[in-house]
Amino acid sequence: MKSIGVVTDSHGGISREEAEHLGVKVLPMPFYFGEECFLENVSISRDQFFERINGGEKVSTSQPSPESVMDIWRESLREYEKILYIPLSSGLSGSCDTAKMLAKEEEFDGKVFVVDNGRVSTPLHRSILDALELIEEGYSAEQIRNILEAARDKMAIYVAVETLEHLKRGGRISATSAALGTILNIKPILRFDVGLLETYKKCRGMKKARREMLEAMKQELDERFAKEFAAGEVSILAASSADEATTLEWVEEIREFFGGVEVLCDQLSMGLCCHIGPGGLGIGFSCRPART
Repeated sequence: MKSIGVVTDSHGGISREEAEHLGVKVLPMPFYFGEECFLENVSISRDQFFERINGGEKVSTSQPSPESVMDIWRESLREYEKILYIPLSSGLSGSCDTAKMLAKEEEFDGKVFVVDNGRVSTPLHRSILDALELIEEGYSAEQIRNILEAARDKMAIYVAVETLEHLKRGGRISATSAALGTILNIKPILRFDVGLLETYKKCRGMKKARREMLEAMKQELDERFAKEFAAGEVSILAASSADEATTLEWVEEIREFFGGVEVLCDQLSMGLCCHIGPGGLGIGFSCRPART
């Protein structure tokens, strides 16, 4: 039996192929069209998902059932002595707190270590890669959880929203604001940091929003993490709910802006797209966790 395994949820944006290659198990997150429940990349394809939300169907997100969480843990514990469970940030969902409660059950106590380091999307993907590196370096499951959580505030994400319709449907903005914003071609930039999602800036047009996100990222790195960036300990990240051509163009824009750095890019999960909608573009960074 292997020592430590990694389990996450589909909000990390890791593809099935990569998960299989890395040996990581991924819990598909549920969401609803009306009263009908779907599991991401299991019972609905990405194309089908966008076809339905673009058609105006009401969509909502949900926590995974405790049974589904425990089932994937049991499956993993047949292969590993201990597991790290790295889910969506507790700041965005109650599923992380539920997992912490479940991990106290007798069959999981001392075997399942729930990591809450405030991550979602590509920063969550990066955390999973960090965890795998730490396992290779010989750290224990408890040590890895502590190392990842200690790096909780060493990240940020900016996301520019193409359409205001889905923020309106989710109750984050009023119908009046959405209508006015559409007329004025307003593209809000949302900032996610340590579990909190807030509006950072509103721009006229996506081109302007993209430039603002790049400048905001540069300012973050210059003011907060210049030493880590100079040492090559900062991963530049991207995420997208846009089409492939737009996504590739955005990644190249990021790469050129930061001097040709490598950019890890993922599709935004369907659960996040319930709120962001199609056409969204994101940029972020995550610092390499400090070893103890």
